[in-house]
Amino acid sequence: MNDPIADMLTRIRNSSLRGKSTVSTPASKLRAWVLDVLTDEGYIRGYEASTGADGHPAIEISLKYYDGEPVIRELKRVSKPGRRVYMGVNDIPSVRQGLGVSIVSTPRGVMSDAKARAANVGGEVLCTVF
Repeated sequence: MNDPIADMLTRIRNSSLRGKSTVSTPASKLRAWVLDVLTDEGYIRGYEASTGADGHPAIEISLKYYDGEPVIRELKRVSKPGRRVYMGVNDIPSVRQGLGVSIVSTPRGVMSDAKARAANVGGEVLCTVF
């Protein structure tokens, strides 16, 4: 697997479109940090560490729905292994005029675009969520 973040985002996107309540993904610190931001912003119910069927560490993600529709309407990977996208604090994109969230990996940790602007730090734009 070349891009673990894209793999996790695709699993979340596919499971929410199928109406699943939970989805499992291999565990890593970066995935957990991205899931922390998604939880804080209210896009998922939460997550917990578990063990996969093969015995390796995994993360069980609880998806969130509102009136039978998934809360996450759009989930896009911005920075990819073949083309990293770094932006300064003034260049961090606003998703859907501020209705969505950009997840940014900064020197102070992984955070939402609003928190990055408040902390006055830029970094690698990992993905956008709406």
